[in-house]
Amino acid sequence: MVMSTIDEAQQEIIGEFSAFDDWMDKYSYLIELGNELPELDPWEKSGEYLIKGCQSRVWLVPEFRDGLIWFRGQSDAVIVRGLVALLLKVVSGRSPKELLDHPLYFIDQIGLNQHLSPTRANGLLAMVKQIRLYAVAFNRAMEMNGL
Repeated sequence: MVMSTIDEAQQEIIGEFSAFDDWMDKYSYLIELGNELPELDPWEKSGEYLIKGCQSRVWLVPEFRDGLIWFRGQSDAVIVRGLVALLLKVVSGRSPKELLDHPLYFIDQIGLNQHLSPTRANGLLAMVKQIRLYAVAFNRAMEMNGL
């Protein structure tokens, strides 16, 4: 269960990354986070959940229950898997409205955009875009059902 707000989760990540002096340590931390992600079932690694716009293969699987979107994800690249893990720490277990109303500022705050290759940065942007698309879709479904 997610106990913090989306902004508190982002501040926590900013704090975690500020503890590292250089980017090699930050990359090591990203790899460690990625290694903690549970594996997806083989059927979840399908085209339906594959993120378009990523050079490496990334899957984001949303599950909508009790008004919240829970995400699981995976990638075939170690750094990108860490990026997926970071995103999931912030976005999983949130309402669609919360995801739509709060920008994901931690990405800039920890310097990810400046320290990722252009292809990884584009992939990260594609993941954020897909998360927002899921939030829009689930928000519309809730509105249509009067929730």
